[in-house]
Parts: sequence; C-alpha cells; structure tokens
Amino acid sequence: MSSQFRMSKRPRLAAGPFVALGFAALLAACGGGGGSGGVPVVPGTIDKVKNVVVIYLENRSFDNLYGQLPGANGVANALATPATYQQLDRDGVTVLPKLPAVWSAGGASTWSFVADLPNRPFRIDAPNGSSPGVPLSVISPDPVHRFYQTQMQVNGGRNNQFAAWSDSGGLAMGYYDGSSMKLWKLAQQYALADNYFQGAFGGSFLNHFWLVCACTPAWSNPPLSLVSSVDSSGTRLKTSANSPASASTRSAAYVADGSVTPRLADGNYYAVNTTQPAYQPSATPPPAGGDPRLADPSGALPPQSSTNVGDALTAKGVDWKWYAGGWNDALAGRMSLDEYEPHHNPFGYFKRFDPTTTAGAADRKAHLKDYTDLLADIQNARLPPVAFYKPVRSLTQHPGETDILSGDAHVADLVTKLQASAQWKDMVIVITYDESGGFWDHVAPPKGDQWGPGPRVPTLIVSPYAKKGYVDSTPYDTTSIIKFITRRFALEPLAGVRKDMGDLTNSLDFNQ
Repeated sequence: MSSQFRMSKRPRLAAGPFVALGFAALLAACGGGGGSGGVPVVPGTIDKVKNVVVIYLENRSFDNLYGQLPGANGVANALATPATYQQLDRDGVTVLPKLPAVWSAGGASTWSFVADLPNRPFRIDAPNGSSPGVPLSVISPDPVHRFYQTQMQVNGGRNNQFAAWSDSGGLAMGYYDGSSMKLWKLAQQYALADNYFQGAFGGSFLNHFWLVCACTPAWSNPPLSLVSSVDSSGTRLKTSANSPASASTRSAAYVADGSVTPRLADGNYYAVNTTQPAYQPSATPPPAGGDPRLADPSGALPPQSSTNVGDALTAKGVDWKWYAGGWNDALAGRMSLDEYEPHHNPFGYFKRFDPTTTAGAADRKAHLKDYTDLLADIQNARLPPVAFYKPVRSLTQHPGETDILSGDAHVADLVTKLQASAQWKDMVIVITYDESGGFWDHVAPPKGDQWGPGPRVPTLIVSPYAKKGYVDSTPYDTTSIIKFITRRFALEPLAGVRKDMGDLTNSLDFNQ
C-alpha cells in the first residue's frame, strides 16, 4: 500500500437516532434554527459544516476510473484470482472463452480489438497485444445499465455476468488509467471512498430519485406496454425465443424490457427505468390543446408525493437548491437533450413543484436553478447550506454521450471556484456518480433491499475537514449523502435511507 494512503480499518459507526436527538435537543436549548444563521457550532463536530455541495456525475464504476489508484481496492486485487474476474456465459455456468464483441459499436473498427481479448478486465487506454489503446478523450459506446440487466450482471454479488448481459459485450470489462484526470489528483489530496455503492440497481433516472428521496417512484396504473416481463425471481428479465444462448453470438433479446416493474405485492407498479416528468421541462410534449406547463399524461410518470430531502430541509428552515446546467434554456422552451435532461432533475417529478399552482411555481423559483446561478452564488458567497449540482450532458463523463476529460476539467474548475469562495472554510463537497453505467466492478454490492444497492461508484470528499490522502473503506451508498445532510441539520429521517450504510463522516476530521 502506498504510504500516502491510510485504509479505514475500523469504520466509525453511523450516527444513530440518539445522535440526532441529542443535536436536536441542543439546538432547541440554544434557541437556534435549522438555517445557516441560527445553527450552534460545537467544536470538533459535524456542526462546523455550513455548506454541503453535491456534484453528481454519470455512469462510471469505481474500477472503471479509479481501479488503479494506489491504496484503493482496485483492479489489481481482482486480478489476483481468476474467479474474481472471469465472466460466465448466459447459462451462468460456462466460462466465456474470450470477451464478446462490442455489439453496440455498430461495426466501428475502433472497438473491434475487444473481441480478441482474453476473458479478463482490460485497460482501455493502453495497448493490448497488437491492439491500439483508446484514450480518455475518445467517446466510448454506452453499455446498457438498466434495472434488471444490472441485477443479472451482478448475479447475486458474483459480478461475473457483466459481459454476458451487456449490449456492449466485452467493453463492460474495460477500465482506464485515471491518473491523468484532475479529479484523480483531488482524490489523492483529499478523501476517496472505495466502498461506496450506487443506491439502486439500474440507471440515472432511478438513482437520481435515490439521491434525493431514497425511494422508487410508484405508478398505480401504468400503460401495460411499459411493464417489464420478469421471471419468478422478480430480478431477471425473460429472454425472448430468438435471444441467442451465448454472449459470443450477439446481445440478448427480451420479451419485454420496459420502464416499469410488474405489479408488486403492495399493489403498485414502480418506475425503474427512464420515464418523463409530468411537468415541463419534459421530453414528453404538452397535451394537445392543453396547458403548456404540463406534459401529456399518457407519456409521463404521475407526480410523486414521497417525502424527499428538500421537503425535510424546508421543514427545518434550511435553504437548499438544485442547480442544473441548461435549466434556464429548458424553461424558456429551448431544451436540448444534449444539454439538459429532464430525468436528471428528480425534483421535477414531485407534486410540490407543480408549475400550475402558486405554491409550486414559487418553490420552483426558490429551489430549482441554473448553472449560471451557481456561479453567481459562489462568487457572491451566498450558496445555500445544501446545494446539488448536475452538469449538462456533455460534461457528465457519460459514455456514448461525452468523453471523460471534458467533465473532469469542468468539475475540477468548479472545485477551484468553490475553494476560492469565502464559504470554502466551512464546506464539504461530495463528488460522486449516479451509477456504474454497465461497467464491471469486482466488489460485491452489500445486501440491501429489492432496489439495491448496486455496483460501486467513485466518490470523493473534498473539504478543509477531509482527511488528507485518505482512502475510506467504510460501507456507503447514495443514501449516505441524505444521511450526512440529515445528521448535520437534524432533519426528520427519510424511511428509505439504509441503516447499515455510513454517513460519510469517517472521511472527515473536524478537529483539523
């Protein structure tokens, strides 16, 4: 292990109800409110934090970008034992003789070398025998990363069917040397969590919900055309009669790979793959002759009413904002799905933000903001106590849509701006990813519930309070962010937050 990094051997226990109650009692005794102005500060505690900034990137597993970072639990640990990395065919028994072709590449010669590689992880940006390496500046194909396919790839924690069930075949086993990234340098300077998992199986839509409400959106009566066909386990899609038995032939085909689960025991269906919000901006257009502020209900998820972290913050009198690149253009009807994507803004799905009501319009104006507003708030030292930021599509590092280096440069520049702010001295920045993007990771997700957690994703904790050069192996998932915010501001806990996951504080030292 590099002497620059210290592994977390005895993780600090996550804050329990007695901690939260103790802080709430202290708050009441001091007559303070939940906002940044009235919160008492206790030396050496989490209460020193005045600003939490969450930056949410896209579709990279931990091994895919940080698997070679010294001191972290990375690819080298997996390569020590073939059983840890060898991929099985779709029968779940046969070891694939080599990696399958990248079916989703459309015949592009850039990725043809993958079909000649042995059945093991490979470094995308390095020569593999006679094959050219593909640098981080090149946009790769986009592996499938849907709810049921993720569970099929993880295969009960064995992580041995990523190649079998990917529409990108062997590309799912690729990883990069991320040492040229600016974010890699930040990870070495501050804290890197190498045991942090995406909150839910599947893609961006569902994991954005888990970031803000630790919940899966319910749909009482969806169109049957959207309902998935799954086997008796409830975790695997039924393959169609013409689906090839082997991943060596081509990608799999399914009876019905929809955006919604079958009806579950509680009587509800649940949206688990991308659906559109019922309010504009939405990729579903307004109803014909109807209110232009709404989406056609036949193609949109009904408004959600679950309690989210924004509700909890507001109830406590703590200001918060969701900043999204391209938001102002989307509001003005100039939405480009290459920039602003509605399913990347989870608050847009909640009834509280109904633009047709006076209260909803006011809440949208108060809490849903553009990237330009974020820059202005940083410059003027007026960031709210809790800020979420979602970059435009071209700056998220999402495969198939953008390269790695563009988003890396953008986020590093934003961190520099935050560090230059007068608010930096009391700030915690969490840089994380919504989900793994269908890329393999060798660490088994912890057992949770029917929704997740899914594979590991990279997470950086950047703060004056961050332990320096620290690799934190405490078990975390996406709900750990909610847990951290809840603990800091003494909020009402959200039901879906996983009790066995930490609250990120093991990456921090409030006495420095």
